Amino acid sequence: MADTRQPAAAEEGLRPGGGRRGPFGTWWPEKADDRIPALGNPADSPRQKRARIAMIAVWMVFLAGPVGDLWTGDHSGPALAGALTGFAAFLVAYVTLVYRHTRSPLPGRVVYPLVASLYALALTLSLAASERWLVLFVYVAVATGAVLPVRHAVVAVAACVLALAAVGTDFGARAGWGGWTSVVIPCVLGGFALMSARKTVITMWELREARAVVAELAANEERLRLARDLHDLLGHSLSLITLKSELAGRMLPARPEEAATQVADIERVSRQALVDVREAVGGYRRPTLAVELAGARTALDTVGIDAELPHRPPAVRLAPEQEGALAWALREAVTNVVRHSGATRCTVTLQARGRGSAGDGLLRLTVADDGKGPSGAREGNGLSGLRERLALADGSLSTSAGVNGGFTLSATVPSVP
Repeated sequence: MADTRQPAAAEEGLRPGGGRRGPFGTWWPEKADDRIPALGNPADSPRQKRARIAMIAVWMVFLAGPVGDLWTGDHSGPALAGALTGFAAFLVAYVTLVYRHTRSPLPGRVVYPLVASLYALALTLSLAASERWLVLFVYVAVATGAVLPVRHAVVAVAACVLALAAVGTDFGARAGWGGWTSVVIPCVLGGFALMSARKTVITMWELREARAVVAELAANEERLRLARDLHDLLGHSLSLITLKSELAGRMLPARPEEAATQVADIERVSRQALVDVREAVGGYRRPTLAVELAGARTALDTVGIDAELPHRPPAVRLAPEQEGALAWALREAVTNVVRHSGATRCTVTLQARGRGSAGDGLLRLTVADDGKGPSGAREGNGLSGLRERLALADGSLSTSAGVNGGFTLSATVPSVP
């Protein structure tokens, strides 16, 4: 029974042990408090991966105390070897949690033992060496804030503070405030900062999932609309064509003149049906500037190209043909930047020129990159087809090498009075 149910569960996004598929292919349990998703995802661009590594590396500044103690501390050979081993094990566990887990989530049966080992190593090294090792509890707090559910992370941070106070005061043998107090604030702030960041990431993922569902529902609604339109357009026409075909067949060969009239009617109806279908499908497939701007931003960010482009098109009235042609130009230009340019930066601008006495309102699209520039004097089929598409919409296309290298594409279409 289990073998037959699991494939179906996988198809529905459910895990045999309970839960559902979260964003980027990760598994989330049913209870929200038990979710341990990653802070990053495998689809991160190289720039996003470098940013995550930099965020982790910032916290390494607190290791100056333990490293200094290992370098200048008065430790015997076995004690130094033990401290080095414990320190290396601590770093491996920390990096596994904060980098490996934030890229691809680990199961809870691995995360919780690693957190416990971090806490045990920090406590052992602090007791065996000196107070300079108390800073390791900052890393324990950061790791728990990054990988544990909030209710568990709060308990873990509180346990770190208690351990700091216990070891710093020699379990109550020493009164007053010592050097351990300077570690409490970074410990608490680091833990709660990562909890907040993790909560923000979870919220963003849930928003992305909701947007994906909305987009899928919109696509399904558009398919239904097209199906209804095609049914309304073709149902009557095809019924009429079938009826007239049967009638023409019965008229032959006795009444060829009347049969010819029926055939002529069939041709007229079929031509009109073809025109109606082309209009319906043309409106269905025509791209829009708003959608293409969003798609361009996503495509450029995915490959790590710095993108500078407007969030929405300017408030200019365009006929559907003109907007469709300009949207195709944006798609073609961004595709060329992503695939062929080798650029690190791309700028997209939309500039509207108001109508003068001659009524020459225009909307100009410019896509410029800092890549390797034109590959030759002859333009490819994509640009040639784009030039023809813009010409049919009373627009124009121009291309040139950038001032400081790269490639620039400009497309212009007239606006509606």
